[in-house]
Parts: sequence; structure tokens; C-alpha cells
Amino acid sequence: MVSATGGPGGPGSGTGGPGGAAGAATPEGGPGGGPATLAGRAALVGPAALAGRAALVTGASRGIGLAVAEALTEAGAAVCVTARDPDGLADAVRRLGPRAIACPGDVADPAHLDEAVSRALSAFGRLDILVNNAATNAPLGPLMDADPLVWRAAFTVNVEAPLRLTQAAWRGWMREHGGAIVNICTEGTHGVGPGIGAYGASKTALLRLTRQLAAELAPYVRVNAVSPGLVRTEMARFVWESDEPALAAALPLGRIGEPDDVARAVRWLLSDEASWITGTDLVVDGGRRVRAALRPA
Repeated sequence: MVSATGGPGGPGSGTGGPGGAAGAATPEGGPGGGPATLAGRAALVGPAALAGRAALVTGASRGIGLAVAEALTEAGAAVCVTARDPDGLADAVRRLGPRAIACPGDVADPAHLDEAVSRALSAFGRLDILVNNAATNAPLGPLMDADPLVWRAAFTVNVEAPLRLTQAAWRGWMREHGGAIVNICTEGTHGVGPGIGAYGASKTALLRLTRQLAAELAPYVRVNAVSPGLVRTEMARFVWESDEPALAAALPLGRIGEPDDVARAVRWLLSDEASWITGTDLVVDGGRRVRAALRPA
């Protein structure tokens, strides 16, 4: 078994694919503990940072998921993208280029999750990276009015699906070869907000699941979370469209987020630069959690 921070004869797939040169330098240093070369360190963050690796990204026909898939392909990874919208996925694959394939389906369907892993393994021969991004924010509104079936559906999509997909990836590849996983949570797990109780509760459960998996799968697979704040996506349109200038002014960094802001954080956590990080939650929120100390303009 290859660990997420390097295996016999070369880096493990959590920080580099199997088949690396024997004795190849790790990000932290070369054989014998010497410093890594500048060229080697540049490769960790350049266009070849994820070269030779394969990824599966859910909810990737638009928004954060598509931005993540783009960031991974730009870093050299092959990517299998999933979403419920076949036409949107086809457009995404055309945008992503020849190293991308599509697997349309609903993450609420366990058979689709197995199919996605199987298709990625068939196309790429490996599966080093998993990004659980697909989500639902229904039911919106007060929890006292929440439909029990819609409430359960939120936990099926936001919590159960990431677990099932992780299980499939583990059994299909990562148990023997290592890997890296990022779950997309939300800055809202650190507080509350009106009308988003089901979303917040289910994403908080996903964050807890992330930490549990990080402990159980170490040292072979690294598992982390990225928690976005308010980002310009269709899912969050009902929040930002009404008064974006005021919302932006209330943030220390003066703007709402873009999908690329989140994608860059995800890519970093999946790269060799983060090879000693697991079980953490990287909050990407424009400083929202520190805005109480923001001085008026």
C-alpha cells in the first residue's frame, strides 16, 4: 500500500502517482533529507502539479464544481465530471479538453456513484483525487416548515453521497494506491443563517464526516474540507443578486467570492504543497468571520 505522503520507490498518489522514479525527491526535500530543488518546488504549483493523476469531481457542470475541474485539468490531471444535467456536462467536457470525460447522473443514486468510479478507472486506469462538490440547499425556510422527505434528501445528497463515493473510490483504487479527497462544505458550518437550516446542518455533518475519514484513512489518503463563504453561483443567487454591493462592502476583502477563488484552494489542498495536511477545514470566505473588527469606510 502506498501512503498519501509517499510510498516505496516514489511518491504516493496523494502527493504523486505510483510509478515515480525510485528515490525521487519529495516536496519537503530530496533523498537523505536534503532540500528540494527550486525546479522541483515550482512543479508543485505549476501546470504539471497534478500531472499523471486522475480526479473525479461531482456537481461539475457549472459553478464551483466546474471551476474545480478546470483548475485540476490546468494542473495536468485527467478529470471525470458528474452532474444531473447531461447537456451541461457535455459543455463542460468540451471546455475542459481531451483529458476530461463525463458521467451524467444523480449522486443520490448509489448506482451512479459506483458507475462514476468505474468509468474513471476504466478511462484513466487510476483514481487519485475525489472532490465531493454536488449539493442541495433545499428545503429553504424555517425548519418548523421543513418537509421531512426533502430534509432527508438534503442529507442523502450532502452527506451520504460523499461517504458512498469515498467508499467506492477507496475500494476501487485508493486502498492500495493512496489519494486525496476534498469535501466542499460551507462557511455556514461555523454559524447560522435564516432559511438554510437543512443546508447548514447537513454540511456540518459533512465536515464531521471529513474529520472522521481523515483519521480512518490516514496515512494512505488525505481528507480535507473547503468551506466557501458567499460565492457567485446559481445556488447562491437568491442571496447575492438582491444587494451585492452591500454584501461585498460588509466583507473585509470587499467583494463576494468567485468559483475560481474556491477552486484554487481545492487544488492546493490536493497538491503536494499540502502533503502534510489532513482533517482540516480551509475557510474561503473573504474574511467574513473576522468582519466584526472591520472598521467602517
